[in-house]
Amino acid sequence: MSTNATHERLALLGGEKTIMTPFKRYNSIGVEEVQAAKQVVESGVLSQFLGCWDPDFYGGPKVQEFERACEAHFGVKHAITVNSWTSGLIAAVGAIGIEPGDEIIVSPWTMCASATAILHWNAIPVFADIEANTFCLNPKSVEANITPYTKAIMAVDIFGHSADMEALMAIARKHGLKVISDTAQAPGAMYKGKYAGTLADIGGYSLNYHKHIHTGEGGILVTDDDDLAERMRLIRNHAEAVVGDKGVTDLRNMVGYNFRLGEIECAIGIEQLKKLKTLVAARRHAAERLTKGLANLPGLRTPVVMADCTHSYYIYPLILDIKQLGVARARICEALAAEGVGLSPGYQNVHLLPMYQQKIAYGSRGFPWTSDICHRDVDYAKGICPVAEELHESTYLGLEMCVHELSGQDIDLIVMAFAKVWNQMESLR
Repeated sequence: MSTNATHERLALLGGEKTIMTPFKRYNSIGVEEVQAAKQVVESGVLSQFLGCWDPDFYGGPKVQEFERACEAHFGVKHAITVNSWTSGLIAAVGAIGIEPGDEIIVSPWTMCASATAILHWNAIPVFADIEANTFCLNPKSVEANITPYTKAIMAVDIFGHSADMEALMAIARKHGLKVISDTAQAPGAMYKGKYAGTLADIGGYSLNYHKHIHTGEGGILVTDDDDLAERMRLIRNHAEAVVGDKGVTDLRNMVGYNFRLGEIECAIGIEQLKKLKTLVAARRHAAERLTKGLANLPGLRTPVVMADCTHSYYIYPLILDIKQLGVARARICEALAAEGVGLSPGYQNVHLLPMYQQKIAYGSRGFPWTSDICHRDVDYAKGICPVAEELHESTYLGLEMCVHELSGQDIDLIVMAFAKVWNQMESLR
């Protein structure tokens, strides 16, 4: 690579590519996980859950061990494993006693499951806008969207940074609301001395294959509330078949599922959890090197980390000043991709998905929005979340930090590619 690479012709326009060799795929699975999984397979006990009131209602030895390890790691009273974080969100919404037609305020800038878990219980997602710095729920927008029908707030710790939980919890206490923290992407991030995900009534993390740590698929729910914990365990494992023998009298949402995580996955999870701090620290170190390298490029904003917070950098989010640069995002992304830089487009705004625009979910007649359980005409029109919408349409781009194992040299190549594109920006206009 020439030392004048930043001044050479862009690869998009026929020049030499900056990153010639694909980066090594990120893989947090090692010999420890292989051995742990092998031991479970050899034991012949791949799952020990029973869907009835029995000591095995709570799962086998590895499930129990992993849950206790998560409780100790995150400093919570209860950790409940589930077979996906989507399952975890469904269990969390059901556990708080949501009624059909109740409203839950949620971010539009997230994976669709955050909102779908609300709709699953025939409750109504209401979308509040996000903060321009952290991309998490804006407390002022949350407060503006509260109605007499609001029962909860779902805060999404997007990309690896916690939402403003102090402000959101204060709003919740003021209005008597529950708070669910969707911390799928931010395990290991800190908020004022506590782990993100542990400050809400219910929180939790994803164990999906492209997260910091994973079991292939899976999730971890966390809470300090004994009742909520038990209700989530019931929803996880065929609640309706268990409540009678267990003596449960509150039957709200005691519609159960098979959301159970197996012994192999939990054995892997035990070993993965031991690595979490180290893996997050590595992503943070890589991100800091990126920020140092990209900080002086005009029209490019590097990630913002709020005071008393840390970032776990599931994604390294960047913001373009399109007016200053004078080039459309699509063209810039095309040029970076040609140099070998893989980019994440972020999330389509959930409120603009066909389900919400046409208000069709269950069946073809608009249930639940057109039914008598829905208290009002909820607005999903374009324009209700201007910050999130501008991000999606024109200003956001991100680097997926859990796709590749980024060495210092890899980071330097990414920085070189950005500098090359920025120095040749005129050729893209």
